[in-house]
Amino acid sequence: MPFALACASHSPVMLDGTLAEEAVCAAVRASFDRMRALVEAFEPDLIVQFSPDHFHGFSYALMPSFCVGAEARSYGDWSTRAEALPVDKTSALALLDAVRAADIDAALSYDMVVDHGFVQLWEMLFGRADLYPLVPIFVNCAAPPLPTYRRARLLGEAVGRFASSSGKRILFAASGGLSHDPLVPRIETAPPEVRSRLIGAKMTAEQQAEREGRIATVAAAAAKGEGPVRPLNPGWDAEVLDLLERQDWATLDAFTAEQVDEVAGSGANELLAWVAATAAMASAGPFEVVQRDYAPAPGWIAGVAHFSARSV
Repeated sequence: MPFALACASHSPVMLDGTLAEEAVCAAVRASFDRMRALVEAFEPDLIVQFSPDHFHGFSYALMPSFCVGAEARSYGDWSTRAEALPVDKTSALALLDAVRAADIDAALSYDMVVDHGFVQLWEMLFGRADLYPLVPIFVNCAAPPLPTYRRARLLGEAVGRFASSSGKRILFAASGGLSHDPLVPRIETAPPEVRSRLIGAKMTAEQQAEREGRIATVAAAAAKGEGPVRPLNPGWDAEVLDLLERQDWATLDAFTAEQVDEVAGSGANELLAWVAATAAMASAGPFEVVQRDYAPAPGWIAGVAHFSARSV
């Protein structure tokens, strides 16, 4: 049974064409076009997606390292659609059983809330996130203590073994990173109102709009090379893509959240989702990389990469 892989960066301000040079916007649009063609040609029976959250669905009230969604809905931040998602519950529960049999203790949610970190990929590709049955897998990429890179790899490998025996054409997907410093708040230093949100307080529509406005202001400054965010690290991004393409798990296993944060920004640990998805693809069988695109976009606060593969 063939498998495919689609990993792409996301940024909440990616839809704002004023924050990146036209050449960058055109390159990223072309990358999404190539990825769309791959997905359409593959015709997946099921998408298994590894993605982070930005304190919309998961919080410090109880923060798992990994969680499988048996039912899920999108939050609707950054103009993404708020709607129920077409989760294949039977596959989700079977996948969870397989993961737990591999000694990976993932949590289970019957009301998983995902944000732009999950749905933006599909809205950029197809304008909607409900075209294919899916299983969402949350990976904690933002709220220390994070899972180790080795555990993310082992999670992916367990998912890949499940896929090999599923009888389904499965597309493994991941969204996030690469070098990316969106000023993720830390609970130890957050002011009281932010700390309350990190622990699970719900935002009003006005508070959500104010938060998005702050991030847009930071992104506009970053586009000019100004402001508090750290610059992108294209060299590190290229190294990461090399490691994934070579399946150099020993080197990736040795990454630490602190190291990644230091060299590539507070959002760069979204790489954990890419490691899990690529490990799933590798565990399911041999593959070849068919897309490796990259465009640094300071105004989107992201080194924007597209990385696709298919079974051989």
